[in-house]
Amino acid sequence: MKKKEGAAAIEAILFTMGDSVEISKLAEALEESIDEVKEQIEYLKEKYNKTDSGIGLLELENSYQLSTKKDFYPQLIKVASTPKKYVLTESLLETLSIIAYKQPVTKAEVERIRGVNSDHAVNRLVEFELVKELGRMDAPGRPILFGTTEEFLRSFGVRSVDDLPSVDIDHAEEFKKEAEQEIDVKLDI
Repeated sequence: MKKKEGAAAIEAILFTMGDSVEISKLAEALEESIDEVKEQIEYLKEKYNKTDSGIGLLELENSYQLSTKKDFYPQLIKVASTPKKYVLTESLLETLSIIAYKQPVTKAEVERIRGVNSDHAVNRLVEFELVKELGRMDAPGRPILFGTTEEFLRSFGVRSVDDLPSVDIDHAEEFKKEAEQEIDVKLDI
């Protein structure tokens, strides 16, 4: 299949599916190698990166999805109903960051790190589709393992959890000292 024809087929598949599609599934559908599909995806990226296109191509780990460019969100919102918005409180963000960096992780591990019950926070993150059940741990009680979703990647603008900022141990120690100082000051008041 020629590059433009293959790219058009990929575009049609991604448009119709709406959600992301794994590159291996695209290759299977086009009966081509993954390398050939990658070339066609690069062609689509170039096509969509032009300023006269309102469509973008999201790469999410080994999957691709068509999306509206962020530049056109104000116009889109005038036509479409208001998208669901959720508020990520400090406790939800804290829980989400633990899950993102430690995944797969159990609720008990999250609670051990946070020092408080995390049932509500984990349940809300599942409800917001930022976190999902990945399976069960092979341990007594078979606790549920949690991890992040493609919605998490989309929401935070990263392709993969590997793209998350690394945790700097030196800064973590500084933050710990600052927190301890704040606690000491509050106790003196």
